[in-house]
Amino acid sequence: MGFVTTILHSQFFVQPPVPSSSFSGQTVVVTGATSGLGYEAAKHILRLGASRLILAVRNVTKGKQAAEGISSALSLPPSSVDVWELDLGNFSSVKQFGERINTLDRLDAVVQNAGIMTTKFTLVEGCESQIAVNVISPVLLGYLVISKLQQSAAKTGSPGRLAFVGSDLQFIAPLKEKSTPKSLLAALNSEETADMSSRYGVSKLLLMWAVRDMAQRYPFSDQSDVLITCLTPGLCQSSIVRDEESWIVSILRRFAIGIIARSTEVGSRTLVHGVKPELGDECHGAFLMDCKVCKDLTGNTKTPEMEEAKSKFLDELSARLRGICPGII
Repeated sequence: MGFVTTILHSQFFVQPPVPSSSFSGQTVVVTGATSGLGYEAAKHILRLGASRLILAVRNVTKGKQAAEGISSALSLPPSSVDVWELDLGNFSSVKQFGERINTLDRLDAVVQNAGIMTTKFTLVEGCESQIAVNVISPVLLGYLVISKLQQSAAKTGSPGRLAFVGSDLQFIAPLKEKSTPKSLLAALNSEETADMSSRYGVSKLLLMWAVRDMAQRYPFSDQSDVLITCLTPGLCQSSIVRDEESWIVSILRRFAIGIIARSTEVGSRTLVHGVKPELGDECHGAFLMDCKVCKDLTGNTKTPEMEEAKSKFLDELSARLRGICPGII
């Protein structure tokens, strides 16, 4: 099936299963959990027995409100959910969160759900905001938590899980900067040439490249290792779009989402699947769609130009990460 046909089939005819795997005794982190997919995924994980659930949030006040809502919905005490500050728009905040992770007795799974979608160009830490928040910070955090996931896996005999939330849009992202003779990151961070209408999809394409590179650097070997995945929840009802819109655009978008989109709870099931304890090693470095390894969708990501851009981007990203946190790679 073609891209559009595959996506429409997924949206209309596939219902991800309700999560049923036990997280008993486990410590799980969910980023971006004050609302939407992260909130619903966190609720499932706590329902399934996680002994410690950590909501990683930019706004601690909203995080505490979310924690109260989750624990109340499950008739559990508020102490069942921890709230830790994490601002993906601040690299120092990401490093501090990584240091705090190392104080845990164990860490079994991390769901990297937080992200932004905007058509407005804004610089964050010297980067276009979606490149910083959707790509650099999640990858930085991934490298910062992987050692704790490995340590815990060695103790428990059960693999750690590290899941990144991607998007179907990555397969049609044009990456117009791919042919730049200079730095790809510099081109992406240039307001003069930025194509913000496709930037969210581009950020998710770059994230997928980085996740697969991470999986190659940390190959899954046995039951005491870490499974690294990238997944899509599909088009879901969400508040991720926060730009001001004309009333016509807003109505059209809401109408389309009302027809095609999954509910937030249904979409969240894919996030929980991405870190379920029984996840198989075939998922390591894979892209998951509808709770299955997806090999059919490649779109324009396999052209020679894209392969060259991928190699260039990964080299530049590694250098940038080492500049933020020396020795991380």
